[in-house]
Amino acid sequence: MSSQLEQFASDNSSGICPEALEYMIRANQGSVPAYGNDEWTQKATDYFRQLFEIDCEVFFTFNGTAANSLSLAALCQSYHSVICHETSHIETDECGAPEFASNGSKLLLAQGKNGKLTSEAIEAIVTKRTDIHYPKPKVISITQSTELGTLYSIEELLKIKEVATKYNLKIHMDGARFSNAVAAMNKSSAEITWKTGVDVLCFCGTKNGMALGEAILFFNKELAEDFDYRCKQAGQLASKMRFISAPWLGLLETGAWLKNARHANQCAEYLENQLLNIENVDLMFPREANAVFVKLPEQVIHALKAKNWQFYTFIGVGGVRFMCSWNTTQARIDELIYDIKNATNSKN
Repeated sequence: MSSQLEQFASDNSSGICPEALEYMIRANQGSVPAYGNDEWTQKATDYFRQLFEIDCEVFFTFNGTAANSLSLAALCQSYHSVICHETSHIETDECGAPEFASNGSKLLLAQGKNGKLTSEAIEAIVTKRTDIHYPKPKVISITQSTELGTLYSIEELLKIKEVATKYNLKIHMDGARFSNAVAAMNKSSAEITWKTGVDVLCFCGTKNGMALGEAILFFNKELAEDFDYRCKQAGQLASKMRFISAPWLGLLETGAWLKNARHANQCAEYLENQLLNIENVDLMFPREANAVFVKLPEQVIHALKAKNWQFYTFIGVGGVRFMCSWNTTQARIDELIYDIKNATNSKN
């Protein structure tokens, strides 16, 4: 086995948190009905409705790409378009899956500071062309927290809701790190989703301590018509659904989903503070959740890679991304900081 030391490339690198694993083991007792017709799935979906304070439709998929792509396909016809930020995951990291799942709905890209769409940028795209030769805008897709680790405030979300209402657009939220956003903003899950206009949320469990699994919540239940068939056709209907829904229940029922997110955010804050004390290390974006983006000299980057540190340099708009997770430790952060300082001093 290769080194299993904590890394900062992605919160996907972390293992299963104790609460999710415990509930998965519990669900492994005896036999239960397949394809989601089990008690674990019923309890998990009911808990989502309680958490979000609304009678929503809930579906489970294996991963975020499927969740985003299938939910967008449910909101669009093939001749429609989806407005998203140029750094969004559906644009940069899903291999054309949203277009594939929707049979061709086009992604229309907008710029925006710190990875966020603005109501002005959305309206500019919507009104750019209205002729039949152009794919008709139908959906706004936002990410909370964003690919650059920033957060949409309540005020920003309400402005997006205004433009969506004005032009009859649906709002999809990619919640790959939705837990981290809730923890950072200290707002309820309802306040930053359906109460501010979100029609569909893709809520990630994998990055929050599960082995796999995404929950898709349709707050506008009419949009979920036949969505179970869409999941089945796409190979996203789990036969042993309880092994996705039970870990979700473990996160929700114990409060681990929020505890894990707070821990990751706090670790990122600590990492940020330590980095700010190092010469020639510049923050690229505000650190608002569990991601820290910095500019490092090339020599320092090479030195870190030589010491087997893992991190991404192609996320966002250049630089280095360090991502903290539910099981990140301060001791491992200190090791990273030590190596960055040494590499920086060697450069000087």
